[in-house]
Amino acid sequence: MAEFLLKRDEFAAGQGLPAAVSHSASASRQWVSEELTQSAEVVAERGRAEGEAWLARLWLRTLYALWSAVVVLLLVQALTAIGAGWTSARTAGLLAALVTAGALTAASWFHRARGGALAPVIGEDNRMSTSRTVAAAWVLFVAYAVLVLAGRLAAASDPAERDALISGLDLARGAGVVTVLAVVCGIAVLVRRVVGLRILAQRLQKVRAHRPRAADLLTDDSGRGTFADIQYVVIGAVALVFAAVRLARRPDQLPDLPWGLAVLVLISAATYLAGKYAEGGRPVILSVVRAREAGDLDGPIRTGDDIEIRGTGFVPPGADTADRLSRMVVRIGPVNVHVPLIPVTGGFNNPTDTMLKVPVPADVEPGLVEVQVVTAGGVATNRCEVEITD
Repeated sequence: MAEFLLKRDEFAAGQGLPAAVSHSASASRQWVSEELTQSAEVVAERGRAEGEAWLARLWLRTLYALWSAVVVLLLVQALTAIGAGWTSARTAGLLAALVTAGALTAASWFHRARGGALAPVIGEDNRMSTSRTVAAAWVLFVAYAVLVLAGRLAAASDPAERDALISGLDLARGAGVVTVLAVVCGIAVLVRRVVGLRILAQRLQKVRAHRPRAADLLTDDSGRGTFADIQYVVIGAVALVFAAVRLARRPDQLPDLPWGLAVLVLISAATYLAGKYAEGGRPVILSVVRAREAGDLDGPIRTGDDIEIRGTGFVPPGADTADRLSRMVVRIGPVNVHVPLIPVTGGFNNPTDTMLKVPVPADVEPGLVEVQVVTAGGVATNRCEVEITD
């Protein structure tokens, strides 16, 4: 990556050009674009290989974190038992944690090539899914709470105590938790369906990431923080902490989540779902004009001239790397023209999300032709007609 960035900045400063192409602006631009494209492909290939290797090692890290949490639970229970004494509820909580950790360990082994225990929350675009992560956290918590009650029920010898533990599973006591669990699981399934349909309808552009990151839970595909994701994670985590405290205080029943807090989680989930419906959009060409350099005369578009395509949505989120930018294509009539990479210090000024500059090749026949852009996400824009003169 460092070598690629150095080469890009050298080309942006006009250095490193061979003498054979330095006399022609179009030839030097094409040569620079091809060199950067080849170098970017090498960087991208190594990045994908690194991502696969990192993902294969991730399952061990998840196991370390999982069993560390079990040890922390044991230490907390041992410290809080000083003076109060060890109770059957503490034993049930520890056994439930061991059973949960053991089940996740077995699942991690079978999915060790896909991130271990995190495999179910990694989306098809190789990013951490916010909706799946929130739903998985609630599923694990509810499963742990039921295991705690099962452990206490197995150790109870008094019939009255057993009846009290069984009544702790009544819907009237755990209605808030059950409602939140149903909603967050439904949101996880619905969001996957919504995203899939929007991609098929070309209303949403998705590009695959090299590897998942924890920041994916709070950001969009381009790495910018999004309000819908952040508020969903924060409110879900706060409600989960409150439910965990309620379970610790009353281990003889499902956590009694107040309806006020449950409704707050439901509103947060609805906001997250609305954000998924609102994000994205199809790329659109607004206009096509002749690109004019300093000192050029005004005139019509001719074969060999550069045209400037103005619009929006040309660069999908997460596709701002050189290997993705080099995949953009402009259809001018029957001819496919690859968009050249034009470097500047620190980045590229072509292509951008709102403007593309490409030459009109000699194979384009004079007359009225249609111009269309195909983005790195595989989405084609609307067609715009321009007239090419002799």
